[in-house]
Amino acid sequence: MKFFVDTADIDAIAELNDLGMVDGVTTNPSLILKSGRDIREVTKAICDLVDGPVSAEVVATEADVMITEGRKLAEIADNITVKVPLTWDGLKACKVLSSDGLMVNVTLCFSVNQALLAAKAGATFISPFIGRLDDINVDGMDLIADIRTVYDNFAFDTEILAASIRTVNHVAESARIGADVITAPPGVIKALAAHPLTDKGLETFLADWAKTGQKIV
Repeated sequence: MKFFVDTADIDAIAELNDLGMVDGVTTNPSLILKSGRDIREVTKAICDLVDGPVSAEVVATEADVMITEGRKLAEIADNITVKVPLTWDGLKACKVLSSDGLMVNVTLCFSVNQALLAAKAGATFISPFIGRLDDINVDGMDLIADIRTVYDNFAFDTEILAASIRTVNHVAESARIGADVITAPPGVIKALAAHPLTDKGLETFLADWAKTGQKIV
């Protein structure tokens, strides 16, 4: 499973990238706002740092303007993935942009039917939002499983990019179900390494080592 990091924080991306933990990056208008930087400047910096796909999102709501914005964003770097919303206009834009040979990430997916439409429109990635479904007492992982089944039934090439990842359990379940990609904030990715028994075991080992009075270096 590929790891995308969901942020526009260059330092956070660089830290994870140095460890080989970054297969791509996703951004959105909220993350650009949080970065405090110009969208073209920060997106170019991310693309220079990361070899994999970098999602940059359009902000128009009409298909023609989405297409214009998408083509403009794609000029930033060769690894740009144009991100469009899962609306009817977004699907129209997806079809045109994917026909141009661009990578397209269709975002804000909340149903299997939406995912099916995105695949038919040529989406490179479909982004079902797990956490936001959980917020309304719907199990977001069920959606990932259902999309996986449908895509496998018909051999769609569109990759399932599990988004709105809130917890380490979301990551583990996405991997178990067979999502192709997860995108998560840096803090969630780093939290994957944490376990209380690891901490307890290390504490015991260090205490016993101190009793030996030895040094390795």
